[in-house]
Order: sequence, then structure tokens, then C-alpha cells
Amino acid sequence: MGVSKFLRGCASQVRILPGNILTCVLALLCLCLGAGLDAQVKSGLEVLRDRDFDILEGKRVGLVTNPSGVDRELRSTVDIFFDSPKVNLVALYAPEHGVRGDKYAGARVEDETDSRTGLPVYSLHGATRKPTAQMLKGVDVMVYDIQDVGVRSYTFISTLGLVMEACAEQGIEVVVLDRPNPLGGNKVEGPLVRDGFHSFISQYKIPYIYGLTVGELALMLNSEGLNCGQKGNQEPAVCRLTVVPMEGWTRDMLYSQTGLPWVLPSPNIPFCDTPQYYASAGIAGEISGLLQIGIGYTLPFQVFAAGWIDARALKSELDSYGLPGVAFRTIYYKPFSGSLAGKLVQGVQYFFTDYDAAYLTEVQFYVLQAIARLYPDHLPFTPSTKVGAFDKVCGSDYVRTEFARNHRVEDIREYWEGDAAEFRGRAARYFLY
Repeated sequence: MGVSKFLRGCASQVRILPGNILTCVLALLCLCLGAGLDAQVKSGLEVLRDRDFDILEGKRVGLVTNPSGVDRELRSTVDIFFDSPKVNLVALYAPEHGVRGDKYAGARVEDETDSRTGLPVYSLHGATRKPTAQMLKGVDVMVYDIQDVGVRSYTFISTLGLVMEACAEQGIEVVVLDRPNPLGGNKVEGPLVRDGFHSFISQYKIPYIYGLTVGELALMLNSEGLNCGQKGNQEPAVCRLTVVPMEGWTRDMLYSQTGLPWVLPSPNIPFCDTPQYYASAGIAGEISGLLQIGIGYTLPFQVFAAGWIDARALKSELDSYGLPGVAFRTIYYKPFSGSLAGKLVQGVQYFFTDYDAAYLTEVQFYVLQAIARLYPDHLPFTPSTKVGAFDKVCGSDYVRTEFARNHRVEDIREYWEGDAAEFRGRAARYFLY
């Protein structure tokens, strides 16, 4: 289409005379810019601040947060609360990585004093993961504000459930400041956790990808008693729960569409699309010593590689599966850290070309299938394979034992997909958006 014809078309759309080209161009720019602008979603933190912290006034406040708890100007929830005359912030509670994010992945978090506010910081990732009665003494309301990643095995939602349990036992109100699910609100993938496989990385009877915001999940846990803890299936007490919803978020939104800044909730989730790749590679990453998945390199969870892989052969095998919405390219790199630091590995990097069509969690299982077919000397599961963490993140040992028979995704598909439809229907009762 010629420029003049395009401009005349633009003019007709905005009801401007075709001869007024300058006006038409300006209108076109406005239309294009308007269509391209990200939505201005308000997080629960910002909504509560705009309400002048009404539900916290006159109460002694505890806060569970980490560096991802910020407003759009990147001010920490800790500092916003501490600096507000309407909020009496009395204690902080540190999940994995700490309140200020100064503890690396898996590191033990100790009780300490926050250097900026002088407030006590109680560890929820050290000697205890559930607040004790002593830790909660003097708190009237506990606020939770952490950016979720939308995947069951991430520990922050486990911390939330244990905080809710402890607060219920002590008669303390809980307030959850809602934030976007970076996977959107429509994807549900993976089976429910089976009895005997609950842990801090699979605490709830929910699918691996659960399609709820953290506020919606809190409502569901509080109502249905899905928080199974780490010692079996004891039902939690119901807490007095308030969720402060976002404004402007819809279930079809990815994080990049919200207009909110992304602050990494943990060291290996640096970008707002990393949770998509975490969901697609994190389970395979639990098979000790098999694959390099980008941890210790610039592409966490976005690659599958090893020193013994032929990149072109692996790409060809994966391409032959025709996975919807997924594309692979060959990649060669040297990790900066870890057991393969400085050693050349090769394999595939993958991209989501159609996110809605892609089935995130199956990507890693097809990679394991391809590895087994191409490299029978490097089968994913052998008698010497350490499988504890793999079974925990899968929520049972069925995936491992059944897949290991013939190394075919088809053998586990019915089990992996079998709980999603029922969960979707049940979860919809807790939708806030």
C-alpha cells in the first residue's frame, strides 16, 4: 500500500479530511501509540496506598516481603510502610533470599535487624518456615507482598500458606496485596500433588501451573484447606483474610503488558518472561547432572545443553515433534559458574512463538524424550539418579517411574493433564478478575 493511500485510510478511520495530511499523521501516531501502550495495572500495594492504608490504620503491622515488593517507582513496601504515618510497622518476616534480597538461592536466612528501619527481621527460611507464636507477638495484622511466578514449586507461596496457618492459630488478620501472575490467568498444567509427596516445593494440592494470582490462591487455600504443610494432610485453621485486588489486570495479560516494573523475586528469575521458562525447564533441571539449563549463564531456564550433546541433532529431533507455539535454535556457550563453568556446552535455546498455543511444562519432557532417543548412554533416569527433588516438584513418583519405562511423553500425558479441567472449574470460584 502506498503512503498516500495508507494516510487516506487513516484519515477515514479518524474522520479527518484526506487533504489535512499533518492532522492525519498526528492522528495516526496517536492511534498507534495508544494501541501500543501497556496497560497501567495498579498492584495491590498501590491500591492500598491510594486508599491511604485504611485497613491498617491503628493496627500493629507485620510484613512478609522481599525486593519484588515495590511500587511502580521502585520504592520498597518496607520503606513505604515505614515512612507512612498511617502504618505502624513493627516487624518484618524474611522468606527465601531475605527481605532485602541479600541471601542467595538456597542460603539459610537468619534473624537480624533491618539496617534501614531498625526493625526486627524474623527468618522464615532458616530454623523455622512457619512463624512461631513468639515471632508473632505484638502483631495485629500480617501483610504479604511478594511477586509470584505462577508455579507450584516456587517457595514463596509455601511461605504464604504457613504464615496464614500461624496467624489463624494466633487470631491475627492476614492481608495479601495482590500482584499479577506472570504466566497469565488462563494456563493450568500438571497434576495435583499426591499424598506422601507434599514438601516446601509442593505444599498444596494444586497443579504445577495453577492459573491464579497469589491473592486468588490465598482465598482458595483459606476456603478449601489445600495447605497440606510438610507433615501430612492436617487441615489448617481458617484465618481472617483480606485480599487487596489489583486494578486493571485481566487474565489474558502477561507481565510485559501490565506497565509494572519487574524486580526479580529471586536471583534466577531476572526477567518478566523467565517464569515461562522456569515452568518449562525447572523440573528437568532437578535431574542431577543431566542437563545445563542456563543457571550460571545469561539464559536461566531457557536452554537445554551438555558437553556430549550435538546441538543440530537435538534441534532436528525436537523440531520433528512439531510442538505448538515453540521454536528451537542451536546454541553453544560456556557457563560462568557451576560444575561446567568455563566448559563449552551445546544444545538448544527455545522460544515461545505463540504463548497461548504452547503447553509450557511439556517442553522439558519432550527434551528428555529426545535425549533418551539420541543418547541412550545418558538416559534421564538410572539406578544412580538422585530423584528426590524431581519427584517432589512433580508431586508424585508416577511421572518418573512411568516415563522411565519407554521414555515417551505419550506415556505420562494422561496423568500429567488429568487434573487440570476439574481444577479450572473449582478455581474459578475464587477469581477476582
